[in-house]
Amino acid sequence: MSNVIQLLPPHVANQIAAGEVVQRPASVIKELIENAIDAGATQIQVIIKEAGRELIQVIDNGKGMGETDARMSFERHATSKIHSTEDIFKILTKGFRGEALASIAAIAQVELKTKIPEDELGTEIHIQGGKIKSQEHCVTPTGTSIAVKNLFFNVPARRNFLKSNAVEFRHIIDEFHHVVLAHPDLEFKLEHNDEQIFHLPSTTSAQRILHVFGKKMEGKLIPVKEETDVVKIEGFIAKPEIAKKSRGEQFFFINQRFIRSGYLHKAILQAFENLIPKNYHPSYFLFLKIPPEKIDINIHPTKTEVKFEDEFAIFAQLRAAVRFAIGQAQLSPALDFEQGEWEIPILDKEKEIATPNIDVNKNYNPFLEEKNWSTPPSFSSSKSKSFGDSKKYNFLEFQKINNEQKSFDYEDASEAFENQKIFQWQKSYICVLHQGKLFILDQNRVHQTILYQKLSGLKNKNALSQQLLFPVEILVDTKVKSKIEETESLWFRFGFDFTFQGKTLLVSAIPADISQEHVPEIFEAFFYAENIEESIQFETTLAKLMAKAAAIRKGTELSTEEMLNLCHDFFQLKDFVYSPFGKKNFHLLDAEIIKKLLE
Repeated sequence: MSNVIQLLPPHVANQIAAGEVVQRPASVIKELIENAIDAGATQIQVIIKEAGRELIQVIDNGKGMGETDARMSFERHATSKIHSTEDIFKILTKGFRGEALASIAAIAQVELKTKIPEDELGTEIHIQGGKIKSQEHCVTPTGTSIAVKNLFFNVPARRNFLKSNAVEFRHIIDEFHHVVLAHPDLEFKLEHNDEQIFHLPSTTSAQRILHVFGKKMEGKLIPVKEETDVVKIEGFIAKPEIAKKSRGEQFFFINQRFIRSGYLHKAILQAFENLIPKNYHPSYFLFLKIPPEKIDINIHPTKTEVKFEDEFAIFAQLRAAVRFAIGQAQLSPALDFEQGEWEIPILDKEKEIATPNIDVNKNYNPFLEEKNWSTPPSFSSSKSKSFGDSKKYNFLEFQKINNEQKSFDYEDASEAFENQKIFQWQKSYICVLHQGKLFILDQNRVHQTILYQKLSGLKNKNALSQQLLFPVEILVDTKVKSKIEETESLWFRFGFDFTFQGKTLLVSAIPADISQEHVPEIFEAFFYAENIEESIQFETTLAKLMAKAAAIRKGTELSTEEMLNLCHDFFQLKDFVYSPFGKKNFHLLDAEIIKKLLE
């Protein structure tokens, strides 16, 4: 049998390695900025075009490289960061594997200019697809400038899998945030398509957070500081009022390296217990210093995963430090022991305890019309219009009630409703009695479903819009602004109109069905919605959020006519069993179910 195992050529091996190290343009920026920091740079400039597809250039004023080092830096596993196996367990630099430049050069056209202080001339190298095309002397300042052009030019399949420029730019912003927050003492600039996005001077951690995330963080940060033999903790947590349902402003740094840790995130959540609603996430910017021999960062090429020697101790101390900071800021609910005498109810032993009298109306029937019901003011015209014509109740026959393969006859439903066999319970549920069965509808979810399907049916039509006398102002950061600009036409189609004034979004028109007070809620929920990157996901998400904001709230009292109109519109929908967020809209009770419940 002939030999079939062969050694891969270096350029093929580099392209395979690039798949792990270079996943998208943001990966390139991360690696190049980290190299600049390791080189001792105090000023780092990042220039990108077309979200990194055409150009990624990083210029630094670090110590630079000599002629030999410049060429060697593009070889696989060539590094100045470690020299032996023992060095892996005490790493303090950003990089150490020696894979990044080789991987980047394998799938792009790279131009390197670098010079060390003692040399008069620098070195210029051109590489294409991992092959050196030229190397010569050049005039360049001390430091390094590396330009990566036409990323994935020789791997078209990888290039085709890149997302839109707006999506890739947001990933770049994420990686940029990770680095600039970890190094507030360094000066950073970011330029995209000849527009300066960031200019961050050397400053303190608190000021860097404000420069990056804007005025919304002003006055909202609480300092955290703790030091033990195991870990040193510094940084900031944000006040509970700005906690969000989605993640996005949670940052852990270990030895000035950004990491992701669901385990440590739980420690923060436990510290905020009873201060924020369930499923909300607080914002935090926490910097941990741990002896390098106590952690292992050599787990994944991205170096964002870390293993701890004693993770339980770090968990406990992190939770305690955050709780102490919260207590110092007087955010925790506390008892006032200085209020004087406590009023404690005491039973009078001399008085006989009497059994309370309860009057029960044995003839009460909840399914009969209540004559003394008060009729609240009608909804605004924008909402009542969506209920339909109250004089017509031509309900459809529908299938799969409560996930069962059933059909229900609604031909005489109008007669049932005209006899007022409908009422509201706890100002949250609509109860409809028909053919011996009781339907209990969640009025909020029912209205959500009606509005969502109405918005989804717009397709290329434009929704009705209402001009605002005074625009709604919403503070945004660079990442959010990019997301809104990408989906601008979608917002306009749904009835919104807005402009940007610096980092402030000015909303001047909103859809007819939306109240002005709900506008910030819709935009913020859209900003931080997770796992949406495609246009169809944007449209679906926005329609859901608008329906949720405009729907009748639980606790709203409805008149009989309003309930009739709501049910009429609801049962004419094609799909009505579940709400836009996948929750059941109604529940069906019949005699058999009641009988089983009472057994």
